Amino acid sequence: MSERLPEIVLARHGETAWSKSGQHTGLTDIPLTAHGDEAARRIGNRLKCRSWARVLTSPLQRARRTCELAGFTGEVDPDLVEWNYGEYEGLLSKEIRARRPGWVVFRDGAPGGESVAEVAARADRVIARLQSMDGDQLVFSSGHFLRALAARWLGLEVSAGRLLYLTTAALCVLGYDHNRDEPVIRLWNSTSAELDD
Repeated sequence: MSERLPEIVLARHGETAWSKSGQHTGLTDIPLTAHGDEAARRIGNRLKCRSWARVLTSPLQRARRTCELAGFTGEVDPDLVEWNYGEYEGLLSKEIRARRPGWVVFRDGAPGGESVAEVAARADRVIARLQSMDGDQLVFSSGHFLRALAARWLGLEVSAGRLLYLTTAALCVLGYDHNRDEPVIRLWNSTSAELDD
């Protein structure tokens, strides 16, 4: 019987006032709502039967607090911060598209913030660290960065992240098919039930 391949579980932070309103929340460090706190605790319940070789979290309080309320002590990784939206920070997509029709962050980046290439480089650094360890790992971060990370995990351009819808407090599982040369998404945007062992 072959040895089980490791999995990387991605956890998006719980709800914030801006995620609820649809405002782009990059580096603005805002707290979870009461609903976000509850959802973070539910993440802990879903993950209670798993053991982790390493738990990583974004330094932003929405991810750190989600990690904490889920019952974990995470190692802060600065590369896990959300996309820096620059001039578009705090704006709704419709407000951004009124200025720049057809804008998509995964293709166009953000003026005064991060380019697609910069986010890809961060995601690639995170992936290299994740792949260097054995055992399952748990990662807490934000929506657009996790979508970019998943695209890069598959060897795709960051632009493919636009196809991966992700809600707050959702769990995703990155893993492998037959061996470590075959990265796959094993689960995406799960908000119900306990993750299988």
